[in-house]
This record gives sequence, structure tokens and C-alpha cells, in this order.
Amino acid sequence: MISRISILLLAISILASLATAAEEKGAYTIDLSSNESLGLYMVNQTGFTLYYFIGDPGDGSSSCYDECLEFWPVFYAENITLPESLNPSDFAPAIRKDGLNQTAYKGWPLYLYHEDSAPGDLKGHGKDGVWFVLSLDDFIIIEA
Repeated sequence: MISRISILLLAISILASLATAAEEKGAYTIDLSSNESLGLYMVNQTGFTLYYFIGDPGDGSSSCYDECLEFWPVFYAENITLPESLNPSDFAPAIRKDGLNQTAYKGWPLYLYHEDSAPGDLKGHGKDGVWFVLSLDDFIIIEA
């Protein structure tokens, strides 16, 4: 016969496992997700897609200001934690003239898209032919 203590210990063990799994899901400030047509691409700690703007010069500086930021908020992580497949030396602070903090990947400032309403949304990919997800499979300026 199973005692109440055994049931209580089993319940505590299950709850601890669930808490650990939840912590691991948001363990990285920049993580990876995948899409059948895009392959691996970068997301933030909550699973929202990270984008780059081909209007930026690719030298670590941003050219998205004012109205642009209403649609494309900057992504910033003060302490970057990454899965092993990403190289920390590829990330650096972006250079901005407005005093906002922003993170850049290989010289490309990272952005979110205001219409992405759930983790995994890719609504900004290919927007106006200049906004794209950061495809990790082969980081080049890709087209939608």
C-alpha cells in the first residue's frame, strides 16, 4: 500500500521536474528555432523571432530610428546566454545615436517585429524586401 508520504514525495518530484523544464525553456537570452523553409533562425528568450534590416550598414551601427522603431523595436540583452551552437564573439552592442541599447550579431543590429504576437511568428520576414530573420544555416542576406 502506498503511503501518503510516498505520494507527496512523488508529487514534489514531478513539480520539481516541471519547474526545471520551464527554466530550461527560457535559459538563453538568444536561442534557436527552426522553420521548414528557413531552417534554423534566432529568437529571443521568449521565442520571439529576431530580425535584421538590410538598410543597416552591417558594421554594428543602426539606421532604424523614430517611426521605424515603432514597427521594429530593438532587441537588447545585457548578459547574453547562448546555446553551444552560437558563438558569443559574434554578438556585441550595436552603435546607436539615440542612446538606446541594442545587440548586434556579426555587425547586424537585432530587432523584433511589432506584429509578431506569439513565439514562432515570422510576420516580419521579407517585409518591404528589407527585413529578414537571421537564418543560422548560412548567414547571408537572404530574401523572402
